[in-house]
Amino acid sequence: MKTFTEKVIAVVKKIPKGKVMTYKQIAEKVGSPNASRAVGSIMAKNNDLSVPCHRVIRSDGSIGPYNGLRAKSKEQLLKEEGAL
Repeated sequence: MKTFTEKVIAVVKKIPKGKVMTYKQIAEKVGSPNASRAVGSIMAKNNDLSVPCHRVIRSDGSIGPYNGLRAKSKEQLLKEEGAL
């Protein structure tokens, strides 16, 4: 059985280029609708370039923080991908 973190990572890896999901949507998708902060913590600690953590945004539509893994701003990455 997959851990919560593994489930979150699997969902985030499936977010296509040019699209975004909210922390809440991911939490709901993995069966833990009240765990959006935990999703945020997982994304903040991510150091795997195959996980597009920059595609995860806040429920209010704001971009939210980014761990800088790809050496650009989250906003710049999303603009380049056509998500903004």
